[in-house]
Amino acid sequence: MRLFKSSPDSIHVNAIPLAADTVRTLHSAASYRTELLDKIARARHRIYLCSLYLQNDEAGAEIMQALYDAKKRHPALDIAVLVDWHRAQRGLIGAAKCGGNAAWYQEISKAHAYAVPLYGIPVQTRELFGVLHLKGFVIDDEVIYSGASLNNVYLHKHDKYRHDRYLLVHNKLLANSMVQFIREHILSAAAVHRLDMPEIPATRSIRREIKLFRDKLKRARYEHHGIEPDLPENGLTITPLVGVGKNNPLNKLICQLLAASTEQITICTPYFNFPLAVTREINRALKRGVHICIIVGDKTANDFFIPPDQPFKAIAALPYLYEVNLRRFAKKHQPQINTEQLQLRLWKDDDNTYHLKGMWIDRNYALMTGNNLNPRAFRLDLENALLIHDPQQLLQQQRQDELNSIMERTTVISHYRQIEKTSEYPDPVRKLLGRLSGTRLDRLAYRVL
Repeated sequence: MRLFKSSPDSIHVNAIPLAADTVRTLHSAASYRTELLDKIARARHRIYLCSLYLQNDEAGAEIMQALYDAKKRHPALDIAVLVDWHRAQRGLIGAAKCGGNAAWYQEISKAHAYAVPLYGIPVQTRELFGVLHLKGFVIDDEVIYSGASLNNVYLHKHDKYRHDRYLLVHNKLLANSMVQFIREHILSAAAVHRLDMPEIPATRSIRREIKLFRDKLKRARYEHHGIEPDLPENGLTITPLVGVGKNNPLNKLICQLLAASTEQITICTPYFNFPLAVTREINRALKRGVHICIIVGDKTANDFFIPPDQPFKAIAALPYLYEVNLRRFAKKHQPQINTEQLQLRLWKDDDNTYHLKGMWIDRNYALMTGNNLNPRAFRLDLENALLIHDPQQLLQQQRQDELNSIMERTTVISHYRQIEKTSEYPDPVRKLLGRLSGTRLDRLAYRVL
């Protein structure tokens, strides 16, 4: 498969040489937490953490203490923590109104002489219309890439965990490229402010700066500075990509990957709500005879799911909305399910949750991303990804081990009737979905949630 064969300049492809022995894949949130803390403790030059949020809980405090300890051991250590501006200044959905994590940042930062800056990144003027969904930590020359944020459940601090993907790549060029992007295109922006300092500006006072920032982000790309590296003879490379808004380079790459497939596509997504462009390419691939496996979380493994015996909140309807989509898709493609050309797998592990994203195309392309492959990711949030090109399958065993570990907790849907229909949902859910559908607000929900 040759990617970008029609117009190689239409997408900024910045391939970086990669050695197979510098790539590791972890399979659990607990091992990810251990590895992250170990890397922070060993850091000597730089630590850049970019996450949707860093929560005021035990795991979040553990990460912050590790950063303060690292800075104390090595005062010249360059540290920056980036989180979403809006998410940091509100409480959890459904919780009482409060100052959010930002109030906690200010408290602990003051106690540690403001040694570790925490920046709030406003991708939009309102959280509903775009957040910082950029993934990837850089610690010295190591890139730790995961869709996970920083809190108890993502880091499996207590009994429950939220399963994600965890990739470690030791590559100086990649690490430099990601840090350069953060410094040049994000931290230099007038819209970006520290959240750990007193007197945070009100969002309304920086609306103009935020709009200019978003416009500039649409043109921002990961770059190399200096001599362009020679690509290895074995073809193993890694490419960082970034995008925000409609028709961005990352969106185009995702669609091109699907369009170029000839044998096999495997997709992970926690929210079954593909954009039209992705659905179109999936349908075309099925017509070409490509075998497709889609691994999605069971509705009870969705992070918005609330058990029926607990007080109902409107946000709890989201997992059911996604399941309605899944059932409709399965019904349409039942012939392909019957022939096993299409395989739908539901992930479930007790009351733990599922947050995996990414794609594997044929045997030589793998996309590691925080992109949910939904309309929101394609239109609103700032997203990025790492594309691995492995034409000689040097990482094939590692990829297969990861997929095997994911599939261990999945069941195969052999018929669409295995998926609950709306009439079987709890009364509050059924009534809310009915009202949404009657006013066509369900379409809006699919686009922004």
